[in-house]
Amino acid sequence: MSEPGPAPVVRPVIAPMRWLLYAASTLVFLAGLQLTVFPEQTDTYFAWTITPPLTAAFLGAAYWAAVPVELIAARQKIWARARVAVPAIWLFTTLTLVATLLHFGKFHFSSPIASAQGAAWFWLAIYVGVPVVMLLIGWLQIRTPGGDPPRGPAAATWMRALVLGQGVGMLAFGVGLFAIPDIIAPSWPWTLTTLTARAIGAWLIGIGVAALHANRENDVSRIRPLAGGYTAFALLELVAIARYTGNVNWSAPAAWVYLAFLLSVLPVGLLTLFQPRWVEKR
Repeated sequence: MSEPGPAPVVRPVIAPMRWLLYAASTLVFLAGLQLTVFPEQTDTYFAWTITPPLTAAFLGAAYWAAVPVELIAARQKIWARARVAVPAIWLFTTLTLVATLLHFGKFHFSSPIASAQGAAWFWLAIYVGVPVVMLLIGWLQIRTPGGDPPRGPAAATWMRALVLGQGVGMLAFGVGLFAIPDIIAPSWPWTLTTLTARAIGAWLIGIGVAALHANRENDVSRIRPLAGGYTAFALLELVAIARYTGNVNWSAPAAWVYLAFLLSVLPVGLLTLFQPRWVEKR
């Protein structure tokens, strides 16, 4: 009787990737703090002036929603349970760099206000540096020996269908806002400039890709980072709307579609985090 062979090696999260995710969580927390606490003072405290305040609050909520994604991913020992966060983060930061370069003159690089000028240069440094560093560390990560562990419980069919629809919707609308903002932005529930349309578009593309990635993984244990982000995103964006409800064009169907979308995102995140058996396939 032959002895069983050695157990297959599982690819771990390498230390540089873990610390990159921790660092990224700190950066998005700081960006979200500026936009959430001072949404009406972006001319003084942020990299560029954002109007109306609801747009700043939306972006602040999105940054803060990224914090649990990165923290939960950083705390994983196995790469397969962390990787759902990484491609989306890289894509978002790269697109935000492109938007910055396309609208370079809108940023506070020459502002007489020191805090605004400092924020602009810090912004540029982060969005130039992070995509490059993430590519290098990502290359090291995927070259680390090992494979994936056996998949855990698959997601329920209803959940996969819902997340797939959410991901496709976010990706399609995000691409439209980013690529043809002058055409798509008027259909947003509140007024956007070309720059803010692209900034929101970058977020929607990133989150949409993460949702499609999670759908492909089809393992409840592997999508916990996204579940944390989903929960925070829905809650914080609902707070932003309540805070600046006067900025929303409630006579437009888009406002109610957006509200329904947030209300569909919230239970997916909450159930995956706190009642995973409810979203597992039976």
